Amino acid sequence: MQFSASTISLTVADVAASQAFLTTHLGYAVQAEAPGFASLTRPDAVDVVLLARGTEVLPPDQRDQHASGLILAFTLTAGLTEQEQRLRAAGVDITMPLREEPWGERLFQVTDPNGVVIQFVEWVARVAPEGA
Repeated sequence: MQFSASTISLTVADVAASQAFLTTHLGYAVQAEAPGFASLTRPDAVDVVLLARGTEVLPPDQRDQHASGLILAFTLTAGLTEQEQRLRAAGVDITMPLREEPWGERLFQVTDPNGVVIQFVEWVARVAPEGA
């Protein structure tokens, strides 16, 4: 099996709002769009498809569900602090301020207009405690 791309599909109430958020703040480009649908791409990240709630292409038991309980996470090679500052300056609501976890993960989160949690991560080298 060989994949040519990876895509996550998110069911949202307002496709245009999430589309604008991802293109404006995260550099995604529109690959295709129609009423209730947008396909977004970025060469260095997973593609994102946005579907309006109630869309018939979704299985009947999932048509009215909202993208929740998931985090769309992006790992940065560097510049996490600067990205948090850039998004804050652009008026994006930082829903989890920049923090560092004991296992070496630095992260912050934002939430798009439809409630989709987007996390930005940068891994830092951890120094083993003396005597370990």
